[in-house]
Amino acid sequence: MEPVTQTSGPASAVRPVSDPVAMAADAAAVLLFVVIGRGSHDEGSVLAGTLATAWPFLAGAALGWAALAVARRGRDRPGRSLPAGAVVWAGAVAGGMVLRHLTGGGTPWSFVLVGGSFLGLFLLGWRAAVRWTGRRGR
Repeated sequence: MEPVTQTSGPASAVRPVSDPVAMAADAAAVLLFVVIGRGSHDEGSVLAGTLATAWPFLAGAALGWAALAVARRGRDRPGRSLPAGAVVWAGAVAGGMVLRHLTGGGTPWSFVLVGGSFLGLFLLGWRAAVRWTGRRGR
């Protein structure tokens, strides 16, 4: 599988998307999921509420990143591929839902399904878009 690339100039300036960029994109995707969800339910405090809702999913995504780092130690950098995104997604959903449940947050099946779907769309979607635009630019 080809590595995902990011371009910002001529074809000779193609460089791989770095792990910090991928991690930041994942954090932004989780925050976007939370902001959209909280906005659709017209929930209270914007900053405190967003952070309170987001932290379990951010922690779960971090667990996914840790699993990638252990599994791919010494090899190609994790985070750029769709399979790596699937690991981060699984961590965000499974870890996030467990942490949310353990801290008294609601985890009805409807929320698990909607949250899992949206997180999948966002965490895999940016990777697919980067991959598609990288191929299209060649």
